[in-house]
Amino acid sequence: MREKSGSDLAVNSYSEIRNEILSRNITCTALTAHYLEKMDEGRDMNAFISFFSVHAMQQAEQVDLAIQNGNAGALAGLILAVKDNIVIEGQKATCGSNILNNFVSPYTATVIERLESAGAIIVGKTNMDEFAMGSSNETSHYGVVRNPLDPERVPGGSSGGSAAAVAANMCLAALGSDTGGSIRQPASFCGVVGIKPTYGRVSRYGLVAYGSSFDQIGPITRSVEDNARILQCIAGFDERDSTSADMPVPDYTTTLGQDVNGITIGLPKEYMGEGLQPDIQATLDETIQLLEQAGATIKPISLPHTEYAIADYYILVTAEASSNLERYDGVRYGHRSREAASLEEMYVNSRSEGFGAEVKRRIMLGSYVLSAGYYDAYYRKAQKVRRLISNDFHKAFETCDCLLTPTAPSTAFKIGEKTDDPLHMYLSDIYTVPINLAGIPAIAVPCGTDNQNLPIGLQLMAKPFDEPMIYRVAHFLEQAQR
Repeated sequence: MREKSGSDLAVNSYSEIRNEILSRNITCTALTAHYLEKMDEGRDMNAFISFFSVHAMQQAEQVDLAIQNGNAGALAGLILAVKDNIVIEGQKATCGSNILNNFVSPYTATVIERLESAGAIIVGKTNMDEFAMGSSNETSHYGVVRNPLDPERVPGGSSGGSAAAVAANMCLAALGSDTGGSIRQPASFCGVVGIKPTYGRVSRYGLVAYGSSFDQIGPITRSVEDNARILQCIAGFDERDSTSADMPVPDYTTTLGQDVNGITIGLPKEYMGEGLQPDIQATLDETIQLLEQAGATIKPISLPHTEYAIADYYILVTAEASSNLERYDGVRYGHRSREAASLEEMYVNSRSEGFGAEVKRRIMLGSYVLSAGYYDAYYRKAQKVRRLISNDFHKAFETCDCLLTPTAPSTAFKIGEKTDDPLHMYLSDIYTVPINLAGIPAIAVPCGTDNQNLPIGLQLMAKPFDEPMIYRVAHFLEQAQR
């Protein structure tokens, strides 16, 4: 029988192709070559910063050999892209910034070690908003990423390159990071699945920090099952990450296929207000009806402190960012200005030349709220509000198994539409930042399209470490649309 090539397969997900790989109907080498070709054909989308053509083919050969020897890993042959703020030894890690343009990592992130051990094949690093600061992938030093469904529109951010690469079938899955919606919002804009796990569920060792008490790594995939498989691999305690949760990792695939009968789903009234695109509201209403017909109980609830979430988030996350980005000074690594007559001038010039406008804006805001005379008025008060927002969610989960909301107030907007109005851009994350403030898990799953045929993603949330619940409901919604 002729060995299949990657182009022989109408691939929708890794789970669908896995049996072809394990039965050796297609080699990982052929599959990798196919996706590298797709990446090359899609360069105009600007989804990738780095291409690992040689390294990926070497990995593919090793995985083929492991399969032949009966040692196939749990993710053997998964063609994976990685957001460029997750480090891999010997490869560039730019974070989408000029200040790290030529930085090569001396070590590998825990999530990468786990994925490669499971047989994943990494084909490149994806474009992103600079230091993950953005909601549209327009702040990258390496240019705008285009949405594969409409090249005139943004893919969302900051993990826009990862979401675009998956949506364009240039890889089977990608890793992103989520500080305030940076996995879920681009997943929604590109019509794919993206999860922000519970804070502490996935190791942050090797993730370049933006907001250390917010950041989480998560997978972006074409199916809920793929997403669960990948999270299964990367979740779990890591002694190299002091915020890593020392808790057992359940099998996230066990709830897939279960119905929603008897589940109570909360519907926060604060997420249905002014500014929500009518098509998204209509999709939400249809989804609610579908869930009720399947036996779920829909319960209206209130998260009363939601209105303070955006302001609270941008005080706390910029404070953490201003501290985290102090290390980029032109001395130890990264960009160093050649136009400096003194040490102080070198610091100033290196940072001025290395950072883009949005990063500078957030550093200044963070430094301001941490400064003497303003710390109590802003930062300390914001920490108290964060607790109130978190308490709202914990109270909701006393009577609800999960919550259902829109992921974003609109579908993908035009490139350049919001770049001149930072506040308007920040409001793109109005439905996602409360989840990061509370540290709970949330997933974005495609649930329809608007009147321009652009994807609409809805968001499911659950109590801490209850990813199985949101996978269960997300899988139900996914299958109901087929």
